[in-house]
Amino acid sequence: MPDTSVLVAAGYLLASLLTYAIYAKDKHAARQGGRRVPERTLHLLALLGGWPGALIALQRLRHKTRKTGFLLVLVLTVVLNLAGLLLLYR
Repeated sequence: MPDTSVLVAAGYLLASLLTYAIYAKDKHAARQGGRRVPERTLHLLALLGGWPGALIALQRLRHKTRKTGFLLVLVLTVVLNLAGLLLLYR
């Protein structure tokens, strides 16, 4: 059985890859005038461990960078996620 740390790291990696892909899909839809991904979905993905992918997508895709409210909620998801990690490893 793998160590808990390995499982947590693998979970973050998978969630981050999925989150980045969804951000890229939403950015493409925004440019093409297609169906967008709800912000609620993007925040849920970040909260479930995809926040590193979300932060990378913000920087590399320049997506959602001007929406202050969105960014504040994203920061909150990061803080909550890190607090959960601290509780897990205490």
